Amino acid sequence: MDVRWEEHGWERLGPGVGRRRLPGWDATVGLVVGERGALLYDTGSTLWEGAGLRAGTRALLGGRRVTHVALSHPHFDHVLGAAAFSGVAVYGAVGLAELLAGEGAAGSLYEEAVREGVAEAEAAEAVDLLVRPGHAVCGELTVDLGGGRRVVLANAGPGHTAHDLALLVPGAGGGAGGPGGPAVLFCGDLVEESGEPQAGPDAVPARWPAALDRLLALGGGDGTVYVPGHGAVVDAAFVRAQRDALAARFGGSGAPS
Repeated sequence: MDVRWEEHGWERLGPGVGRRRLPGWDATVGLVVGERGALLYDTGSTLWEGAGLRAGTRALLGGRRVTHVALSHPHFDHVLGAAAFSGVAVYGAVGLAELLAGEGAAGSLYEEAVREGVAEAEAAEAVDLLVRPGHAVCGELTVDLGGGRRVVLANAGPGHTAHDLALLVPGAGGGAGGPGGPAVLFCGDLVEESGEPQAGPDAVPARWPAALDRLLALGGGDGTVYVPGHGAVVDAAFVRAQRDALAARFGGSGAPS
């Protein structure tokens, strides 16, 4: 279908692939469209933001609904809008569902959201309806969206957190480029462009450089478009440089891919 991304406030990254940078924390959400399904990567920071994404994607897709949601990692600005997408298949890195079901998880997300500026009532509502993924990704998982559109969900971490999930949209012919457009790799907060990578208390910094090596291998070439969790799209050279900077900062492998 002909998706008019820019008319709806989205950035087109390739045929059937786009993203939106949300206000507030500049968090990216991605959307991949096939003939039978549409996958949304991350859901925003509140139910209100998630509902806006739900309405916006329906308008963008001519009334079609999102059928799949993938959560990049368990931070408030990426997961708290998920309850707005009832009835969809939700994916997360293996262990994420158990983490979110654990004692104290909702409270930690609430505290994080309020500390970063989310209104207390909105944060409380979102954590009360916290969505736990029903589909765990261990290694790599291919999702068929129809019409030849297959995407790969990859458990790329640990790094930024212990549960980092990347999304690869292969280019024409399944490679890094071609007449149908380049490969696009949504990185979550394993890669950040608008500021220094953030290593909070749930980060695994010594293993973060190796996670970026996995992203570079998954991308498969210098023509791939890498989409950070925050900021403008980047290339493989940027990811390599960020990997080396993290290796110098925290230790871990900084060897070239």
